[in-house]
Amino acid sequence: PPRVVVITSGKGGVGKTTTTANLGMCLARLNFKVVAIDADVGLRNLDLLLGLENQVKYTAMEVLNGECRLDQALIRDKRWTNFELLCINKPRYKMPLGFGGKALTWLVDALKKRPEGMPHFILIDCPAGIDAGFITAITPANEAILVTTPDITSLRDADRVTGLLECDGIKDIKMVVNRVRSDMIKGEDMMSVLDVQEMLGLPLLGVIPEDSEVIKSTNRGYPLVLKNPPTLAGLALEQIAWRLVEQDSMKAVLIEE
Repeated sequence: PPRVVVITSGKGGVGKTTTTANLGMCLARLNFKVVAIDADVGLRNLDLLLGLENQVKYTAMEVLNGECRLDQALIRDKRWTNFELLCINKPRYKMPLGFGGKALTWLVDALKKRPEGMPHFILIDCPAGIDAGFITAITPANEAILVTTPDITSLRDADRVTGLLECDGIKDIKMVVNRVRSDMIKGEDMMSVLDVQEMLGLPLLGVIPEDSEVIKSTNRGYPLVLKNPPTLAGLALEQIAWRLVEQDSMKAVLIEE
């Protein structure tokens, strides 16, 4: 069966959507069929990061209302045709009260039963916060990637989200530490990845260094992992994709090592 992975954090602005876009593209390049679902119904951004905003004609809401088929709402990326995007709602549209975890589970089940074959990975981009949108996004998932940055506010939110994921029955939770700066760690102005892992007690899926190319790729709608030559952050995301496939983790070490 497909692996349904929710990418979450609790805190906003830590890099969930960037991680989802690049991770999905990496998996597609490894010849896996991938469907990325933008579950942030109020502030949709995944299509912008992938450069697919002009191709969104139908969303999951039209599918649920019977106005179009599921395959019409799925946007296939022309660069890697085994990568598809599904948006839940259009910007500025009011979200119907009936949409929740059951509706998202129905969509995931429908993706599994597609005549052209089920995807290998379904990545769910979770909205920030721990309100109804968060509960909806985690409902169909059986794995979670927790994205955090090495600052105390992000870590407190990540710790709270870990508890909520475990309460929902998701035991396979791995952590990605984003925006790490070795110069600040050496100057003791930033917590090390080892400190972060000791605080959260989660397996480490990967570490992404601070990289100015991330902003450039976001503004251009061109995933960082497609950039040639590759950047440090792009290489880190590729390694994260490999570890996700292999269901592996990495070991944090002190910066001196």
